[in-house]
Amino acid sequence: MSRIGRRPIDVPAGVTVTVDPGRVTVHGPKGELRQQVPTRIAIEQTDGVINVTRPTDRGDDRALHGLTRTLVANMVEGVTNGFEKRLEIQGVGYRASMQGSNLELNVGYSHAVRITPREGIEFEVPAPTQVVVRGIDKQVVGQTAAEIRKVRPPEPYKGKK
Repeated sequence: MSRIGRRPIDVPAGVTVTVDPGRVTVHGPKGELRQQVPTRIAIEQTDGVINVTRPTDRGDDRALHGLTRTLVANMVEGVTNGFEKRLEIQGVGYRASMQGSNLELNVGYSHAVRITPREGIEFEVPAPTQVVVRGIDKQVVGQTAAEIRKVRPPEPYKGKK
């Protein structure tokens, strides 16, 4: 049995989990998330604990078992605490600033690069060389951070952006 897949997921107070065939919805204080899940994987909710089980020990069921458990656990974590990625900008004259809700990067191009946040994502610039990406969906936060980093990839020899 999968070590990750068999771990129970604790559901904190104030979070409601709705399990439909092929879909899990988690609603909490920070928002609501929906996720498609494989119908072969069984998700049971009892007394504030969610257990994920698989029907067989076939390879594809074993792979989906741990994945499904992790996706549901990340949804519960996201609606209670949220996720954040901290990025540091390194380079002479490189800086970031906020223009309303948009992030503006000055990273050595002849123009400033403006990034509009996706739905559910917010940016923060605590210092001119730091960017914080926050949201409730872990995948969207990571994807947005990767897109920001892709604007000017780090220089491979000194590590500066």
